[in-house]
Amino acid sequence: MPRENINDLLAFLAVAREKSFTKAAAKLGVSQSALSHTISGLEKRLGLRLLNRSTRSVSLTEAGEQLRASVGPHFEQIEAQLVALGEFRDQPAGTVRINTGLHAVESVLWPKLEKFLKAYPDIKVEITMDYALTDIVAERYDAGVRLGEQVAKDMVAVRIGPDFRMMVVAAASYFTKRSIPKTPQDLTAHNCINLRLPTHGNLYAWEFEKGRREVNVRVEGQLTFNSSRQILNATLAGFGIAFLPEDSVKSYVESGQLKAVLEDWCHPFPGYHLYYPSRRQSSAAFSLLVGALRHKS
Repeated sequence: MPRENINDLLAFLAVAREKSFTKAAAKLGVSQSALSHTISGLEKRLGLRLLNRSTRSVSLTEAGEQLRASVGPHFEQIEAQLVALGEFRDQPAGTVRINTGLHAVESVLWPKLEKFLKAYPDIKVEITMDYALTDIVAERYDAGVRLGEQVAKDMVAVRIGPDFRMMVVAAASYFTKRSIPKTPQDLTAHNCINLRLPTHGNLYAWEFEKGRREVNVRVEGQLTFNSSRQILNATLAGFGIAFLPEDSVKSYVESGQLKAVLEDWCHPFPGYHLYYPSRRQSSAAFSLLVGALRHKS
């Protein structure tokens, strides 16, 4: 097969995987127009339309789906074998792609990665941060990082952080004109700062536990963000009560800038875990990274 045909097939598989010329072009490091020209040339040589294009979406035709299903696994096997050859290098090498959230990066991943990457300069780590429960298999990530209770049962899960606890906090100035909540239900009478979840677009329900009693509260307030960092800034400015990770507010509570309430309702739960498919073929680079991230209690 001519080399250009192989490159064209790789370009087609990238578009089929991303369902977008823009995203595929970025992954391949080419312009969108060049990628479109490549796909058009492939379709012309085959005499078949492989993709349905519109101004907003890209989808596979029946012929395109058959081509993806037939050639895609072969290229994946080739990639896996190339990765496996890295075992013969004197120094482990390769790229590990991880999907996670901002808080996990700042609190757990980066402190460990900083040392790991210095020890293994030929290993590259690509981190994509989002708050959605992304399908790491479909999006071709090597692993994801989520709280223990969010990891699917069919995944291998490795604990990489300590137990996790949320805290209810507000600026001390907020309570000069407001009563301090005694129960989670009291929060419904307060100006609370919400977090909107990108997965389904819903507002996050604050979760509490005391003894065997579990309570979820839908709070309301003037502000809503999709990032905990902005919530913290607004809380420090006195705009309301927030529900935030303990490690991100602990220093402010100790200094008196924030006041913690309902602490007896805020119990710890399983912390961050690195997770990946059980059928994943581990490279030396990935195995070393898992070992470096593993939580040591």
